[in-house]
Amino acid sequence: MSQESNGLRRTLKTRHLSMIALGGTIGTGLFLSSGATISQAGPLGALTAYAVMGAMVFFLMTSLGEMATHNPVSGSFSVYADKYVEPAFGFAMGWNYWFNWAITVAVEAATVGVVMQYWWPSIPGWIWAGAVLLLITLINLFSARAYGETEFWMALIKVIAVILFMIVGVLTILGIMGNQPDVANNLSADGHHGFIGGAAGILSVFMVAGFSFQGTEMVGITAGESETPETSVPKAISQVFWRILLFYILAIFIIGAIINYKDPSLLKASESNVAVSPFTLVFKQAGFALAASVMNAVILTSVISSANSGVYASSRMLWSMAQKGMAPKIFGKTNTRTGIPVPALLLTVAVGLFSFLTSVLGPDIYYYLVAASGLTGFIAWIGIAVSHYRFRRAWIKQGHSVSELRYHAKWFPFGPILALILSFVVVIGQDTSSFAGSITHWNWEAIITTYMSVPLFLVLYFSYKIKNKSRVRKLEDIDLSSSHSDVE
Repeated sequence: MSQESNGLRRTLKTRHLSMIALGGTIGTGLFLSSGATISQAGPLGALTAYAVMGAMVFFLMTSLGEMATHNPVSGSFSVYADKYVEPAFGFAMGWNYWFNWAITVAVEAATVGVVMQYWWPSIPGWIWAGAVLLLITLINLFSARAYGETEFWMALIKVIAVILFMIVGVLTILGIMGNQPDVANNLSADGHHGFIGGAAGILSVFMVAGFSFQGTEMVGITAGESETPETSVPKAISQVFWRILLFYILAIFIIGAIINYKDPSLLKASESNVAVSPFTLVFKQAGFALAASVMNAVILTSVISSANSGVYASSRMLWSMAQKGMAPKIFGKTNTRTGIPVPALLLTVAVGLFSFLTSVLGPDIYYYLVAASGLTGFIAWIGIAVSHYRFRRAWIKQGHSVSELRYHAKWFPFGPILALILSFVVVIGQDTSSFAGSITHWNWEAIITTYMSVPLFLVLYFSYKIKNKSRVRKLEDIDLSSSHSDVE
C-alpha cells in the first residue's frame, strides 16, 4: 500500500472518486429545491439558470482538475491558494472551508432528525441526529477507504433514484403511466414562453442552483488520498460533471413538463416536508402510492452522505493546514496504522456536535452559525478560480508548456474568469432586496446574517497578512513543484 510520507494513505480508487464527485451534488438541492426554482423562474428560466451555473461549475472543476492532477494534496485549494497566490489567502481559504463543513455536519445531523420523524414522529429528532453523528465518526475513524466505500454505495442509491425518476417521468409525459399532463402548456408556463420574472427570476434561481452544485469540489480534497490521482482525478471530473448536468437538466425538464409552475406544492418543498418534493409529486402522478416513503429514504441517504463527506473534507483541510503551520501542530498528527488524522477529525465532530446542541438549547445561536457558513462554499469557488488563473500564468511565465501538464483545463483564461465573475454575482446577489431604499432603511439584520461569511473571511485574511507580513507571490517565484515525489 502506497503511503504519503506525511501520514495519509493513498487508498481511494477511481470509482470512489467518481462517485464522491457525483454524489456530492445530487442531494437535497435536486430532490427538494428544484421545484421552487421552477415556481420562481418558470421551467425554461430554471433550466437556463442551472445550465449557466452548470457551465460555471464545469470550468471550476477543470481548473481544480488541472491543479489537483499536477499537485494532488489533501489540502487542495487551500494549498493552491497559498502556493499560487499568497499565504494569507491560503490561510483564510483553509479555515473558511473547514468552518463551512464543520457547521454543515451539524446542519445535516439536525436534518436527519427531521427526516426520521416522518416515520417515527414520537421519537425525538436529536436521538437520530446523535446516532448519525456517531455512525459517520466511526466510518471516518476506520479508514479513508471505508469513507470512500460508504460514499460509493450511498451515491449509487441516489443515482438509481434519479434514473428511475427520469424513466417514470418520460413514461408519464408520453401518457404511458398515470394521467398525461399538458406538457406544452406547463413548459410554456401558461403562455409566458417558459420564463417567469425575466432576468431577475433567473438571477434569483442562480443562488439555489449554486447551492445545489456545492460539494463538487470535494474531489480536489480526495485527490490527496487517491491511489492514481494523475488518471482518476481527470476521469472523475470529466465524466461525472456531464452526468450531473444531464441529471439536473433532464430532471428539471421532466418536473416542469409534468407539474405546472403555479402548483403550490412546488414552493412548499422543504427538508421538513418530503411529501411535496417535486420527485414525490411526479411519482404520485404516475401512480406510485409509496412515493413519499421511497423519496424520504433517498433523501435520508443524501443527508447522511453529506454529513459523512463533511467530516472527511473538513478533517483533511484542518490536517493540511496544521502541516503548513497554519493550525496547531496536534491536528497534523495521523494514526500510524490507518493514516487517519484523528485529532483533526475529532475536533471537526466536536464542533459539529456543539453546533447541533445549540439547535436544541439555543436556536438563535444555531441560526447565526448556519448563516455564518452560508457563503463559504462560494468563497472557496472564488479561491479555486483565482488560484488556477495564477498557476497557469506562472506556469507559462517560468517557461513551461501547457502540453507538459498531465491534465489541462480548456478555454483558459475564459474559464476561470467566467467562474470568478459568476461566483461574485452569486455572492453579491444573495439578498439584494435587503438593500432597497436609503441606507437607513436597509434590513441590516438580514444583511448581517446573509453576508456574515464575507467579513469573517476578510478578518482571517487580513489578520494573517498583517501579523505575518504576507505578500502576493510574484509569478516568477511561485513554487510549481508537484507533490508526486512525496508519495512513497
